[in-house]
Amino acid sequence: MTTDHDWITTPVTADLLRGALDLESTERGVLPHRLPARARGQIPDGQLAMAEAQPSGVRLVFRTRATAVELDTLPTKLVYVGAPPRPDGVYELVVDGRSAGRASVIGGHATTVDMATGAASTRPGAVGTLRFDGLSDGVKDVEIWLPYDETTELVALRTDAPVEPAPDRGRRVWLHHGSSISHGSTAAGPTSTWPALAASLAGVELINLGLSGSALLDPFTARAMRDTAADLISIKIGINLVNTDAMRLRAFGPAVHGFLDTVRDGHPTTPLLVVSPLLCPIHEDTPGPTAPDLSDIGAGRLRFLAMGDPAERASGKLTLRVIREELARIVEQRAAEDPNLHHLDGLDLYGEADFAELPLPDQLHPDAATHRRIGERFAKLAFTAQGAFA
Repeated sequence: MTTDHDWITTPVTADLLRGALDLESTERGVLPHRLPARARGQIPDGQLAMAEAQPSGVRLVFRTRATAVELDTLPTKLVYVGAPPRPDGVYELVVDGRSAGRASVIGGHATTVDMATGAASTRPGAVGTLRFDGLSDGVKDVEIWLPYDETTELVALRTDAPVEPAPDRGRRVWLHHGSSISHGSTAAGPTSTWPALAASLAGVELINLGLSGSALLDPFTARAMRDTAADLISIKIGINLVNTDAMRLRAFGPAVHGFLDTVRDGHPTTPLLVVSPLLCPIHEDTPGPTAPDLSDIGAGRLRFLAMGDPAERASGKLTLRVIREELARIVEQRAAEDPNLHHLDGLDLYGEADFAELPLPDQLHPDAATHRRIGERFAKLAFTAQGAFA
């Protein structure tokens, strides 16, 4: 910590955070969560536990005259066996709605994952500090967006002028649930994930429940959405059900109905948009599971392979094409009694022409340019003209 300012330390409390559903007190500070404690108690695997604690869409938001801001955090970084080191997570500063800086925190805990076996271990590390300075001395609204891909314990917030919670600007709250693509995958930063981009373009407040590897129609996720105040809701379902080979067609339809029923228990008339999968050629007609190809991981190149057999569709195995057809059917059926329920074909966000121009680098996840395209298209299709959120 530097000492060239008269620093004021402000406790990080829930009224300074947006995008988190829970705030866990720790020995050092607080840990934002994107699922509430009750849901976390029912999480069956480490992948979802890690994903919900990574603060995609979570940001510190406050009003201040400060010209300098420091934030102490304890990140947890991922290390993959045999792969080059991953870049440090990005924190982004937004001042009065405009991008004003980027920074990273060095160090922190390191969780090493062996993708071949699934084994993981964590090495403890030290708290780090990021700093933004040179800000104007006028009253301004400041946002610090946390890395979408690093669990981030917030230890201390320091400024050289007092802070207070930013006022409610009356913007609608958009609650979104999806897979790693919604979580962020390989976006350029926390404000560049496609949901964050779409929210910015549409002028809404985002709560992002994009959960890497974990958009699996889990009942506890549906209950969390049911109990979260929102003006707009979207649910993007499909790819994780295929790449985990989690269920067959017989179970899929009732599970979708049950998930929607639960969300509707808390939001009976809220605009609700069901989004089917983006194009992913390896799984359009080939079921899961998905497996990583680690043959070139030492050079930083990872690809995913579809391990199913197209013939298995006859026994009810899911493919993306099957899921799109079923989701369209379910929404059409329910919309007869639910005029606020809508459907968006994921191929309208990213389809064959997009894949030809902007292929998926690992056959599964979009790159930064594709996140921007998806976000811009979603904003246009959902928030304007005859869109579900117009």
